[in-house]
Amino acid sequence: MITNSAYVVSALRTAGGKRGGHLANWHPVDLGAHVINALLKDVDCAPEAIEDVIFGSVSQIGEQAMNVARNVVLASNLPESVPATSVDRQCGSSQQALHFAAQAVMSGTMDVVVAGGVESMSRTPMFSPVALPRKAGLGHYMSPELQRRYPNIEFSQFDGAEMMAKKYEISKSNMDEYALKSHIRAKEASENDVFLPEIIPTEIKDAEGRGTGEIHAKDEGVRLDATLERIASLAPIIENGILTPGTASQICDGSSGVMVCNDRGLKKLGVEPLARIRHMSVIGHDPVIMLEAPIPATKQALERAKIALNEIDLFEVNEAFASVPLAWLKATQVDPEKLNVFGGAIALGHPLGSSGTKLATTLIHALKTKNAKLGLQTMCEGGGMANVTIFENC
Repeated sequence: MITNSAYVVSALRTAGGKRGGHLANWHPVDLGAHVINALLKDVDCAPEAIEDVIFGSVSQIGEQAMNVARNVVLASNLPESVPATSVDRQCGSSQQALHFAAQAVMSGTMDVVVAGGVESMSRTPMFSPVALPRKAGLGHYMSPELQRRYPNIEFSQFDGAEMMAKKYEISKSNMDEYALKSHIRAKEASENDVFLPEIIPTEIKDAEGRGTGEIHAKDEGVRLDATLERIASLAPIIENGILTPGTASQICDGSSGVMVCNDRGLKKLGVEPLARIRHMSVIGHDPVIMLEAPIPATKQALERAKIALNEIDLFEVNEAFASVPLAWLKATQVDPEKLNVFGGAIALGHPLGSSGTKLATTLIHALKTKNAKLGLQTMCEGGGMANVTIFENC
């Protein structure tokens, strides 16, 4: 019987970088190492105290290939004796990394584990792991058996987002208004330094990888001058669709991480926890509509945790597309003022494999800022899956 609790003692992230922006000249391995070094410094942790590193990344090709997590460790201040493994649960990769870390310390097999994620969408473009091998004649993931089960189906997040809007009767104007609210909330949070405790100041590099002396410490994608008219004027992503680049998450470079301990780990490090992990779960769902899984996942998580919906103070639902959180709101009837209170991926960016611990970091710090008790995080994931994590403020 598992009796250990899992605690988060540090949660940090880089500010989001736009495609070709402030973080584009950082190799993703070095960016992930930068986060690990910041976590160690944040809690004054001896590097040898870390027993494993679990890192999420979606496009595990090129600079993010060959077990990116292990390469991150070798580029960091951690000793070679610290092992590492990489996770791909699509957009939920680093949230799953957090779950694996929590399971390790709850089991008692480890006491201190780092979980996180990294994604350089500037240097390793989205869909590279599918497009490049196919172009080289190395095949495609749609196997004969998969095609028999899903004939004439192309799994597409864009089609899934449109299906969500249609199923939950969400209009284009609903989504445009939601996107504007995301930017307004993110702008206010950024201007009021709400994100300051969670962001790692990061030096901007030039094309040769040399430091410029300039510091990147604010999310680059927030449109300070966003208006409903501008958002509404954007062309649809797919023909005859109603979602636009303005109502979709932004392509983003970034890394994030959390340090996870059990009670024994807390004593070893001599630190106090930021949050306790009250619940974690994951479900599989329809891979065609794909993005609906956070709805049943939330319901199942609350039932298993024996927590009422109205007991949750804050929610983070990843804004992959505006139709996702809007459908989730319709299905759950949660107060919109509790959801993504400092903006979401539409404004702040969605660095794929880093987004799980990025959202966790923001939620944990938001619980502190708002003096709230419980926060729930969930996100849609390619293939029709969703992780849920419930945090309790310590």
